Amino acid sequence: MAFSEHLDYHAIAARAKLESRAFIGGRFVGARGGGVIESINPATGEPIATVAHCDGRDVDLAVSAARRSVRDGIWCKRPPEIRKGALLALAKSVQEHAEELAVIESMDSGKPIRDCLREIGDEVPVCLRWYAELIDKTFGKTAPAGPDVWAMIVREPVGVVGLVLPWNFPLLMAAWKLAPALAAGCSVIVKPAEQTSLSLLRLAELSQEAGIPDGVLNVLPGLGETAGAAIGRHPDIDAVSFTGSTSIGSCFLRYASESNLKSVGLEMGGKSAFIVLDDAKVDDDLVESAVQAAFWNAGQNCSANMRQLVHRKLHDEFLHRVMQRTRQIRIGDPLDPRTEMGPLVSDEHRSRVRSYLELGRREGAAVALDLAQRTEPGSYLGPTVFTGLERHMKIAREEIFGPVLGTMVIEDAEQAADIANDTEYGLHATVFTHDIDRAMHLAASLQCGTVAVNGFTEGDIKTPFGGYKRSGSLARDKGTEAMDQYLRSKTIWVSARSTSC
Repeated sequence: MAFSEHLDYHAIAARAKLESRAFIGGRFVGARGGGVIESINPATGEPIATVAHCDGRDVDLAVSAARRSVRDGIWCKRPPEIRKGALLALAKSVQEHAEELAVIESMDSGKPIRDCLREIGDEVPVCLRWYAELIDKTFGKTAPAGPDVWAMIVREPVGVVGLVLPWNFPLLMAAWKLAPALAAGCSVIVKPAEQTSLSLLRLAELSQEAGIPDGVLNVLPGLGETAGAAIGRHPDIDAVSFTGSTSIGSCFLRYASESNLKSVGLEMGGKSAFIVLDDAKVDDDLVESAVQAAFWNAGQNCSANMRQLVHRKLHDEFLHRVMQRTRQIRIGDPLDPRTEMGPLVSDEHRSRVRSYLELGRREGAAVALDLAQRTEPGSYLGPTVFTGLERHMKIAREEIFGPVLGTMVIEDAEQAADIANDTEYGLHATVFTHDIDRAMHLAASLQCGTVAVNGFTEGDIKTPFGGYKRSGSLARDKGTEAMDQYLRSKTIWVSARSTSC
């Protein structure tokens, strides 16, 4: 969508409606324990709101409201056309309020307004509409079982679902989970990340205006160890979908085993590879993909391609051009539409990323470009480019989640695949080559959920997204596959009774 002027976004920020209470059973309410969490603008370091700090008592209340909506059938048993209409109305409302929502999210997270507008003005409505259109096009089936039997396989909503979100793409990740869950007929309890709750609380208000019934969508801000753990352990939540770190994702598997064995969908960390084979051309498209793969959203992206594996004969040219483009990245006020990189989400996270920069130096990686130091207030951290990475280095093995790129020299595609797969993660990879046979062979060899060829991308709403190994479970976000974790199959076996005429 088109950008407004810089000052216009600050004017929107000044008058933005910042709802900070939890949304339970169709009403905004304070946390039952009275606790609050201060939401800090990472671009300024200044507080912008105090958000309800929900805990197990609030989760109990939200689950009761959601369970009641399931029991009464006010959403799951509504005609599909009615549910479809409500989701379409919500998509329209999001688009109409896109600038307001984008400004709220930019203030809350530090994301550049240009990214927030693209995600909230375009991608979120597309996601909501796509799943709305699936509602009346999702069919069961019959099985061949002989002349005296009708064997039907029907799909029913799981029931009450917990959706636990990360802070790096607040509304987009919410849409990836909310849209298929609501399309399936489930009622949901959403826990946004404590750093970025404000845009989702505004979405809750819009959902009510769009016709989502009370109790079907509940939003509980809070910490992972309070609200998140209570969702994971709750015996009356039927399924959980989680996006976040691998360490926290493993907690949800434990919570499920300790409670009701609820199904758990996980989309977690990554250490993805960007592979440049010897026949690739180091042109503007490749360089832009390399820079975006590492530095998009300041590197705060689970599919970030920090490890860049480049053929020996292309490495020096590649490194030179990548550093040129990196120097051009415009860092600044997230509400300025010219800004390409804003601050990291918090001072705490910036300190964590800085510790990896120091670790990389100690491990022997060479610093080819150091733009990390910033003087403005807020949680800013400029890009760093390492070269000479070795596969044993922690910065080449652990997820950094910040604006860091590192190159490794490779000799051929086989070595590239071996290095790329030498990780506990398996989320994403990018391959550049002009030989489609090599591309397909390498794609088949890479142990990850998404392989992009000749351009950094995660696909679109039609393609499933998720990981192998410690990057995720069998569940997927996006695509028709996303609805699978919110539906369960039931067999109905009808034996025909013989009757005499």
